[in-house]
Amino acid sequence: MRTFIVEDNLLIFDNLVSTLKELAGVEVIGHARDEANAVQWMQQREPFDLMIVDIYLLSGSGLGVLKAAQEAGLAGRRVVLTNRATPDMRRRCSQLGADRVFDKSCELEELISYCERIADGTATSPGELH
Repeated sequence: MRTFIVEDNLLIFDNLVSTLKELAGVEVIGHARDEANAVQWMQQREPFDLMIVDIYLLSGSGLGVLKAAQEAGLAGRRVVLTNRATPDMRRRCSQLGADRVFDKSCELEELISYCERIADGTATSPGELH
């Protein structure tokens, strides 16, 4: 599963990549640490199956990344992995086209399970309620 990850913390990024590669067959095809680089990567139109976005970045915001992906009409699922998965943040992310929002502190297993379901075809379609 071709995955683009937007995460500014390199330790979290490295741990996430190794976990998702091992458990969910994820192939990381790109990485950005801020909104501008994420948007620039998306403009290259390299197809992806999954984009994992953190909200709080070195500069800019994951919300801006989601908005840019939504406006560009990019195919591929978009999920958010954040430390602040409040009900309001979940709603805002959903409005910007995120298929799911996961809390870094307590929902990493759910993210892995979701990635496995995407890979085996049992995940809900992008945009469907979960």
